[in-house]
Amino acid sequence: MEIRTYNKADLTEIIKLFQSTVHLINRKDYSQEQLAVWAPDSIDLEDWDKTLSAHHTFVVTQDSIVIGFGDIDDSGFMDRLYVHHNYQRQGVATLICSRLEATVESHLTIRVHSSITAKPFFDSRGYKVVKEQFVERGGIFLKNYIMELRRP
Repeated sequence: MEIRTYNKADLTEIIKLFQSTVHLINRKDYSQEQLAVWAPDSIDLEDWDKTLSAHHTFVVTQDSIVIGFGDIDDSGFMDRLYVHHNYQRQGVATLICSRLEATVESHLTIRVHSSITAKPFFDSRGYKVVKEQFVERGGIFLKNYIMELRRP
């Protein structure tokens, strides 16, 4: 496994990874209707590239295949963290999350909006639930958690 910074050439592979991961991994916690609005077939590539480029974004590859990615902004908000469904529980998310946290090491608090599925991962890293919330996407509500990691 190798970790590196994002570049625009990764975008198509990242989008496919995001869509397949949401639909295959998160289906145990969310309905088909919820998954469809969370990771729709059509995604604004320009918007994604704009935010991934503006944030600190890291990509993990194995044999030149993108197997995970994540991003964090300058305020300490971790926007995305996704791992390919075939590489779950192999340390990929830990590698990415550690790099993202280190990137904003001057921040005392890191925030994330965690899915039900990802909550145990963030729990294990010391993140605490600040609030349970329901986010509306296309008239459909998805439950997630605002979680924070407070550093001394």
